[in-house]
Amino acid sequence: MTIEMTLMGIGDFFNAIMTPLHAAISFILMWAYRFWSMITGPDQGLTWVLAIMTLTVLVRTLLIPLFVKQINSARNMQLIQPKMREIQEKYGADRQRMGIEQQKLMKAEGVNPAASCFPLLLQMPVFIALYQVLYSAANSRALGYFFQKDHDLVRSLLKAKFFGAELAGQFWLEDWSLFGPTQIMAIILILAMTGLFFVTQKQLMGKNMPPEALQGPMAQQQKMMLYMFPFMYLFIGLWISLGVLVYWVTNNLWTLGQQYLLIRNNPTPGTPAYIDWEERMTKKGLDPEQIQAERRAKRTKTPQPGANSRAVAGTTNTSENGETPATGVVRQQIQRQQPARQSRATRTTPKKK
Repeated sequence: MTIEMTLMGIGDFFNAIMTPLHAAISFILMWAYRFWSMITGPDQGLTWVLAIMTLTVLVRTLLIPLFVKQINSARNMQLIQPKMREIQEKYGADRQRMGIEQQKLMKAEGVNPAASCFPLLLQMPVFIALYQVLYSAANSRALGYFFQKDHDLVRSLLKAKFFGAELAGQFWLEDWSLFGPTQIMAIILILAMTGLFFVTQKQLMGKNMPPEALQGPMAQQQKMMLYMFPFMYLFIGLWISLGVLVYWVTNNLWTLGQQYLLIRNNPTPGTPAYIDWEERMTKKGLDPEQIQAERRAKRTKTPQPGANSRAVAGTTNTSENGETPATGVVRQQIQRQQPARQSRATRTTPKKK
């Protein structure tokens, strides 16, 4: 009896969370569908595709601050790894003291390991709610307040076709003699979302991770995940309706573009992307070291020594080869790992005579 009551309590809690999301999903889809209907026409597959894409863009726009925190947290975790190893070597025998010192370091550097999980955790309920709303529509049932209020929306979504493929349909069939446009479109969307995920992760590892982060057991695990997750995408996509696949593809495309802009404009120091950014800033007559110091002060909310004085004086401390001291260290580290990129960077910074 206790187990049954516990399960009922969990079910009630789950429904209490999902019911408002079902209502919100149905409202956004209804609003977006009516808007695009004025342009592409009602009861069109393209209209519903645009409505689902609008939902995706709206959700991801709301999550931009968390996404930025996620990337910054992951980057800061990479940067403090040398200090973390020092703490482990110093307090390896005292686990409690080691944990306290690591917490102090992360707090001082403005690092929050949980921040990297927030965007994914917040998107999962939305993904599940959309799946349930579209799955119910595929079975001629209304889920979500605004779909329940207007059954014509459900019937329109149920009949919607995009290049002959049913948006409420999925790849997997009980009767494979019915294989047709829906399954072909599902294959295209599954390959698209898988490819976008792979390119996104490859971009992150190849451009915005320091060379030392690409070595060791953790790096091997990341490489395994890079190739394992696409297979999971392929498997899961077989049982997901085309409408949800449209959401997933749009979401992955947004992630790729957003990550590209963030890596280009605020890369991790000691990475190939940082060298590219540093060269662009130098060509514009800006001081990369000063920009980094100001950004670090903003993240940690602590003033960086000498940052304000350089800003006031408008000068930069340089070494004999025209590089800032911190930049020179970074370039030497990258040079050992990537001599081709260093040679290009060196040519853009002529030596002082």
